[in-house]
Amino acid sequence: MSPRQLISWSNSTLASATRHFKGAGMVQKLDQKLPVANEYLLLSGGVREGVVDIDLDELNVYARGTDYDMDFTLLVPALKLHDRNQPVTLDMRHSALCHSWLSLRLFDEGTISKWKDCCTIVDHINGATNYFFSPTKVADWFYESISIVLSEIQKKPQRGMPKVEKVEKNGTIISIILGVGSSRMLYDIVPVVSFKGWPAVAQSWLMENHFWDGKITEEEVISGFYLVPACSYKGKKDNEWRLSFARSEVQLKKCISSSLMQAYQACKAIIIKLLSRPKAISPYHLRSMMLWACDRLPASYLAQEDYAAHFLLGLIDDLQHCLVNKMCPNYFIPQCNMLEHLSEDTVMLHARKLSSVRSDPAEHLRTAIEHVKAANRLTLELQRRGSTTSIPSPQSDGGDPNQPDDRLAKKLQQLVTENPGKSISVFINPDDVTRPHFRIDDKFF
Repeated sequence: MSPRQLISWSNSTLASATRHFKGAGMVQKLDQKLPVANEYLLLSGGVREGVVDIDLDELNVYARGTDYDMDFTLLVPALKLHDRNQPVTLDMRHSALCHSWLSLRLFDEGTISKWKDCCTIVDHINGATNYFFSPTKVADWFYESISIVLSEIQKKPQRGMPKVEKVEKNGTIISIILGVGSSRMLYDIVPVVSFKGWPAVAQSWLMENHFWDGKITEEEVISGFYLVPACSYKGKKDNEWRLSFARSEVQLKKCISSSLMQAYQACKAIIIKLLSRPKAISPYHLRSMMLWACDRLPASYLAQEDYAAHFLLGLIDDLQHCLVNKMCPNYFIPQCNMLEHLSEDTVMLHARKLSSVRSDPAEHLRTAIEHVKAANRLTLELQRRGSTTSIPSPQSDGGDPNQPDDRLAKKLQQLVTENPGKSISVFINPDDVTRPHFRIDDKFF
């Protein structure tokens, strides 16, 4: 796997989205609700891969190889607020941290008129009416609109247009599987609210030192954010949206070393299978921990090209630490603990499962690799039966960025074999942060 493949965790490529799926543009023409000059964000990897912070409980289970070959997430702005040059203040009076209601009073009368059927209505004592943009109603409208558009496309198929194989509503997400040549492409389409600038609730994060300082500009990191249709565990589903920093995460991934990304992909492959029931830990939690690790550890250490095995052990240790302490801060809003809602029984169940991984990480990684290989064999078999044409993923050079590497399993096995019965970790020696090393029991090397 090349470094470029390894760091291909999220890519925005409007051209690929419009070429393979034109439905979003046709939805705008249907009733003119969507902004005319809209900007979609296409991310490599589906919602189930953790590319955005959306709960997975309501999503149907799709398997790579069996149901699809490549997966993407497409963020489609239903509303845009792009005229502000100051921190964006959201209405968080009724919501948990990282969540907000959205009043249409921020918009003009024309926008309110278009969208009021997708709002919940609150009447005030003074007689005024407030329309709150409803994520569930917006998702219902979008699913109905997408279904109408796709039905029309299927009635009048055009040469080169993808074949619609499946359309399903998963909570507030619309999942579409398209047949493109012999490949099946899963698009998780997410209706969002797009903002230019930065939310006031995350202003303090900008004051801290970060691993990306000096590598990319602050303007690139804080160019915009989204509200995605997901509520907190005690929130009101009809009104509450969740803050998403997907655009910023696309920029931050440019600053992460290929070896750390390889470890992340491997760890993700392990936890998706192992910690899938009950659904408490998602790949997005793991991504947040990786970003925190980048802030915590010296850049010279993280830049080591042959340290992927050490990084994988470190990610497993960090995840274990988060579970035992029931604490996983959101990277952009640290005061928001993403594991706060979990019961003690759930976190301890997952912690015990993770302990089994920690005792024999190489074997668990090999199992994950075998799952990937089996999915690839299914894909190749289907392609042999059909056309030999395949469609590469956005900004990819043809490889699969989600595949862990066999070599990493061998490196893990070597570390464990050479240090039998010992605890191996990559927590940095507080007395010497000038050089790369790892810890076996209480000794640093």
